[in-house]
Amino acid sequence: MIQEAMYQTILGPVITEKSTLGSEHGQITFRVAIDATKPQVKQAVEELFKVKVKAVNTIRVKGKKKRFRGVMGRRPDWKKAVITLEDGHSIDVTTGI
Repeated sequence: MIQEAMYQTILGPVITEKSTLGSEHGQITFRVAIDATKPQVKQAVEELFKVKVKAVNTIRVKGKKKRFRGVMGRRPDWKKAVITLEDGHSIDVTTGI
């Protein structure tokens, strides 16, 4: 996979309370491209961070309905991936890539 394609697949980490709790169990949560597949995400994470991935779970998050200047609107849908790493591997998402 080309370096540029990997950066288009992995958009950024998701930093929430729930994703932080998952890091205690070897799980990292990333925001990924809406059309990214599990094998593409696995390959991108392994090559970018030099770790071994055990499993990839993906979730499509529906956009919320919000009011913009009095008009009902909708935020875009997005996709996140929960990456489970092999024992002994870790990723520090607080530092840059």
